[in-house]
Amino acid sequence: MKKLILFVFAFFCFTLIAKSQEDQSAEVGIFEHLDETLPLDLKFINDNNQVVTLKQLINKPTILSFVYFDCPGMCSPLLDGVGTVISKTDLKLGTDYQVITISFNFRDTPEKAKEKKDRLIEKYSKGNGDAWMFLTTDSATIFKITDAAGFKTKAVGLDFVHPSAILAISPTGKITRYLYGINYLPIDFKMAIIEANKGQSRPTIQKIMDICYSYDPENKRFTLDILKISATIIIFILLILIAILYIKRRINKK
Repeated sequence: MKKLILFVFAFFCFTLIAKSQEDQSAEVGIFEHLDETLPLDLKFINDNNQVVTLKQLINKPTILSFVYFDCPGMCSPLLDGVGTVISKTDLKLGTDYQVITISFNFRDTPEKAKEKKDRLIEKYSKGNGDAWMFLTTDSATIFKITDAAGFKTKAVGLDFVHPSAILAISPTGKITRYLYGINYLPIDFKMAIIEANKGQSRPTIQKIMDICYSYDPENKRFTLDILKISATIIIFILLILIAILYIKRRINKK
């Protein structure tokens, strides 16, 4: 009887988890590709209307962000978050590291990129705007770079549902860390750059947020996902129950 209960309970739990993962699946989110190298031969157009490759640009620790310039939601706060932490860190932009922002909207132009860049560097760049680069490109290249970075978006009309994170990239183009959200602690930002310079990857504890939160495209914000939380709690209870039954069986045998 106990085995039957456990079987039914386990089946229910794994069904919930499978549904949770399927719901998340895969339309929008961050899927970490730590230690993988970005395709450095991809071509972009910078804010000076010049064709460049990532291989030409990435020669020092790099903070990489994905946005689109007409975003009504998280993109502008994310860029302001990057700018704020640039202004607060004691590392020198352009010497110790650089920042690359790539638009994942093929409709964005170098002119839009320059407009966005000028606003941000005037406020945040510490006088080194050349070290914060804004790039645009075609849809095929966008897919390749976002897929390589594990950055998954979904088009909704002329807008996008998308996650919010920045990536630390080593001088050889290797992904070494993800920092989630739109605000970043100077110590986390600094450590991510130092680790990237050494080529050392480090998973972030903030990834656990994915277990509890889902993005609400209608309200353009993250909300608690009751299904995911319930499934996690049930699995935890199941493991405790299995441990208790195992211990009781051992005691009865003795």
